[in-house]
Amino acid sequence: MNARPPVRILLVDDSELVRRGIKAVLATHAHPPIRVIGEAGTVAAAVTECARLKPDIVLLDIRLPDGSGFEACRQILQQQPDVRVVVLSSFSNDNFVYDAIASGAYGYLMKEIDPAGLVQAIADVAEGKSILDPDATARVMRLLRTQTATASNEALASLSPQERRVLALVAEGKTNKEIGERLDLSDNTVKNYLGSVFEKLQVKRRSQAAAFYVQSSPPKT
Repeated sequence: MNARPPVRILLVDDSELVRRGIKAVLATHAHPPIRVIGEAGTVAAAVTECARLKPDIVLLDIRLPDGSGFEACRQILQQQPDVRVVVLSSFSNDNFVYDAIASGAYGYLMKEIDPAGLVQAIADVAEGKSILDPDATARVMRLLRTQTATASNEALASLSPQERRVLALVAEGKTNKEIGERLDLSDNTVKNYLGSVFEKLQVKRRSQAAAFYVQSSPPKT
């Protein structure tokens, strides 16, 4: 049986101490294996190193000497659309979380997260799941619901019933494989439905589509 390839990580933080700490945590994990393949401390270096190394996941700080992590995220995804960016920040700010999602990030985590939680988040993102820090999720979802409600409802109305079912499962954090199993669809069919959903909603990332769905769904009573 072939060994599972490691999840390849690029660390982006202007603090060498923080980078060393994260590397030490990730180096001890074996299932799945996680390997830090590069580091950067600026927006420019992050974009350059991501293009050179082509990591699976970028762990990205918000505050960088030459700009914001959100700008780095946009530039990275413009060049490497398959890279999964996760913001790892010390700032629990609703607008920051929203900006991270709008920039295309797969998730937003606080630096106070425990080592096991960080490793699990990386494993989840590697499997295609979107993640948000639990403390920030409820506040951000309320923020999202206050914006462009009418346009959101019109866009959702353009989806077919099956596309809505697929989107609802994306919002639950399901992977393509799990969606296929739930709806009895092949992986390729799920990808086709997602492509159509992304086009109709004018989004590019799973996290954006999930946020769009939650934003437009009536609050539970």
